Amino acid sequence: MAGDDTTQPATPAKQAPTKQGSFFQRLYTGNGALDIVGKRKRLYIFFSALVLVCLASIVFRGFNFGIDFEGGTKIQLDATGANGTITTEQVQKVYQDTLGTLPESTQSVGVGGTASIQIRTETLNQNEISRLKAALTSQLKPNGAVSDSAVSGTWGGEVTQQALIALVVFLVLVTIFLALYFERRMALAALITLFHDVIVTAGVYSLVGFEVTPATAIGLLTILGFSLYDTVVVFDKVKENTRGLLGLTRRTYGEAANLAVNQTLMRSINTALIALLPVIGLFVVGAVLLGVGTLQDLALVQIAGMVAGVVSSIALATPLLVDFTMRDPKFRAQAKRVQARRANIAAKAAGASGAAIGDKPESFDEESLASELRKERALSAAGGVPVRNPSAAEQRRRQGQPQGKRPTGKRKH
Repeated sequence: MAGDDTTQPATPAKQAPTKQGSFFQRLYTGNGALDIVGKRKRLYIFFSALVLVCLASIVFRGFNFGIDFEGGTKIQLDATGANGTITTEQVQKVYQDTLGTLPESTQSVGVGGTASIQIRTETLNQNEISRLKAALTSQLKPNGAVSDSAVSGTWGGEVTQQALIALVVFLVLVTIFLALYFERRMALAALITLFHDVIVTAGVYSLVGFEVTPATAIGLLTILGFSLYDTVVVFDKVKENTRGLLGLTRRTYGEAANLAVNQTLMRSINTALIALLPVIGLFVVGAVLLGVGTLQDLALVQIAGMVAGVVSSIALATPLLVDFTMRDPKFRAQAKRVQARRANIAAKAAGASGAAIGDKPESFDEESLASELRKERALSAAGGVPVRNPSAAEQRRRQGQPQGKRPTGKRKH
């Protein structure tokens, strides 16, 4: 008997890890490896600090607006000349010696025989342009002619205005769609997450000093759809997991939402990786190898926005939804019923084995969850089925008579 007492408690301890599996196994299968909703206060602090830093940078540091927004003059020359390769430092020195100031930006564009150097500066008059082009030609001796073009800031302003109008229309339509398809709480959480993504992406540009061009505004609009798609996928799973939850006592709304986040976590990560790979390729090929500034601006805003969108849809949208939902008295009452049920089970187990198990974390093993949910639904369904009299076929089956044959009254010889 003593040997039995020592071996019985050891058996469940060995089987428990097998049910739940390792951390990475539960992360892959979506069985609750991460307690995101339970740690939402820490996540709120992190996201709040991130947004405050971005807002402070936007207010005090501002943006590095490109020539398309502010207007100015663009001068371009070949990066190779009679004396070999022409560097941006040489171009800046000639510019400073000729006009007495430094250009706003000097960058190398393209590679190989198509490589060139672009100078972007404030608006220059015709005399200054002629002097600068003559100095560049005589001192650096580029292979081709030095070209110049004037850019008006009006076009950039019109692009910005149209982008803001498109953003407002997009947000209004998104709000209507989410409120009709899901519910108001989900629409509010999704919009807050969307604003977070916009602020963080803009803050990254302000902190790093990336040049803001019309391509940046266009890229910003494209990432909004990506961020919203990821949030809708998570919310759809939350809606599925919480259907009929008020009549059950297996999980609270927060636990069901956290399970939904874990179940869609790998999908969100895989989607983000697949979407980021071509954008990173666009940045590497377009910005690094070819040196095309437009591709660089478009790729940078998409990379920053996609990363912010994936993180916020996982760690911000659902916790906000849980807090909004738990303000409803019906869900708070359901959570109390869940805790009361667990306390009752723990008390019974403690009385039977002498060991309290109520403080153990909830297991998200799919088999145990499905088994208990089937039991609860069967019990609730059985409670609503009226008592009926057995049929004649059922009576014969209970008495051992063959089904489908009626007694004929004839005796067998």
